[in-house]
Amino acid sequence: MLGTRRRIQIPQDEIQLSAVRSQGAGGQNVNKVSSAIHLRFNIYESSLPENIKQRLLQIRDRRISSDGIVVIKAQTFRTQEKNREDALSRLQQLIEQAAEVPKRRIPTKPSRGAKERRLQSKNRRSQVKAMRGKIKE
Repeated sequence: MLGTRRRIQIPQDEIQLSAVRSQGAGGQNVNKVSSAIHLRFNIYESSLPENIKQRLLQIRDRRISSDGIVVIKAQTFRTQEKNREDALSRLQQLIEQAAEVPKRRIPTKPSRGAKERRLQSKNRRSQVKAMRGKIKE
C-alpha cells in the first residue's frame, strides 16, 4: 500500500514493478545484475478519486503516456531496493502534485489612479515624440 500525505492510498496490486538492467557504464557487474526498476501505473484503472485522475492526465509530463500509463524508470542507486523506493516516492510525488487543487485566480481591475498615471505617461511620451519633428514656420 502506497500512501501520500493527503491520505490517498494506492493498493500495491495497481503498481507494476519490474527489475531491468541499468544503462551506462558500470563494469562487469552491470551486465548480470538487474538493479534498475521500471514502475508502471495505469491511471484509468486505478482506485484514485476521479478528480485526481483528471488532474494527473492533464499534467504535461513525459512520464505519462497518452494511454494514461505512468512509466517511471529508477536507476540512480546500485541496489534494487533503493531504486524501488525511489520509483515509488517519485510516483507518490506525482500523485501529490495532482492532488493539490490550484488556487482560483480572482480577476482584478486597475485602480482609477493607475489609469490616470498610465494616460499621463502616454501623453508625456506623445509630446516628446512630437517635439522630434520638423519645426514649422
